[in-house]
Order: sequence, then C-alpha cells, then structure tokens
Amino acid sequence: MSLLDLTPDELLSTTRSVRKRLDFSRPVETELIQQCLELAVQAPTGGNRQMWHFVVVTDEQQRKALGEVYRKGYTFYRQQVNAESANKTSSRLTRERLETLKKVQSSSDYLADHIHEAPVLLIPCVWGRVDGLSPVEQAGIWGSILPAVWSFMLAARARGLGTCWTTIHLNYEQEAAEVLGIPFSRVTQAALIPVAYTLGGTDFKPAARIPMDSILHWNNW
Repeated sequence: MSLLDLTPDELLSTTRSVRKRLDFSRPVETELIQQCLELAVQAPTGGNRQMWHFVVVTDEQQRKALGEVYRKGYTFYRQQVNAESANKTSSRLTRERLETLKKVQSSSDYLADHIHEAPVLLIPCVWGRVDGLSPVEQAGIWGSILPAVWSFMLAARARGLGTCWTTIHLNYEQEAAEVLGIPFSRVTQAALIPVAYTLGGTDFKPAARIPMDSILHWNNW
C-alpha cells in the first residue's frame, strides 16, 4: 500500500484519536501492522535496552474478552469523572472547550461500546513493573515504550489507518494479562490501541488546542 501524501508536519498535526470513524468491517493486513511495528522499534529506548513487547490481537474471542475488560475499566473511569464537581470543572473552561469535551465523551462512549469490533487491538508492553518505583525509575520505563507506541500510531496514520491511545483497561490490567497470557508480575502493559481503516476517507484536521502562550514558559515558570 502506498503512503498518504503527507508532509512530516501534516503527519504530526493530523494523527488524531480516531473513535467513531474506525471502520470495523474492513480487515487490516498483517503486513501493515508488521511495517508499523518495524518503524516503532526505531524509537529511542532507555539505555538502548529495548525492553518492549507488542501483543497484536486479531482473534475475535480475545478481542471480545478485552472489550469486556475495557468496558469494566471505562465504567470505573466514568464513575470517577462523575464524582468530580461539575461546577468546579466548568468554571475554568471556555464554552468552546466544554463543547469539545462533550464530543470527546460521546466518541469515548461509542468506542467503549465497540472497541472489541476493531480488527486489530495492540497491547504495547515493557519488561518490569512500575509499582513502588521512584519517579525517575518510572520515567525510565515509560520513556522506553511510549515513544515507540507513538511512532506506531504515526506509521499507521501514514498508511491510512486510524488509531486511538487508550489506557482505560489498565484499571483491570491483570484481567487483560490473563486473557492474553502476559506475565503480569514481570511485564507492564502501557496502553490498548484499536487499529482500523477509517470511514469517510483519510483526511483529518489539526485539533484545536489551548493558546501556546498559556502553557509556554521560557527559563522560568
């Protein structure tokens, strides 16, 4: 498959979290996933230890089982969000930002209902557990897997595939580990990435972001 005609800047600014536009009816070729992973492992990794592993899930029953774990985690997440003070949250957000959050919630609800239908679910993992480690030790582990996952998502976008970074299932990480035979005591899961072709073509726009001058600090906070 030929790559999309995107400049590096366009690739970086249009690799979106795709939920409602994931095409659940179209299979994703194994070779495309392989290509994306070959590029993913060119990402930097702490001490060049290359402690990453990637579990690619295409089996229907395993995807259904992971979907159940994900929905269980999503229910827990929604309960946490609902427990927060709505007034406190809305008082510091613009109307446009609130509307955007409503759309994100709607698409997140949709993904929770349908994530098991994605033809490919990717679970990136890294050797070791972060439980009880110091911040610097945790940073070293996360920094050895997350760049690779983002590289995978960029490579997928360049090939006309949509992805979405999710971590909701980690509320019940051990249950997901049992589904896939991951040695939970020795391996940490970093995310669950649905992968599919996209509905309505491959065009995506840069997302609206808060003004740079509200988050940029030169030399001092």
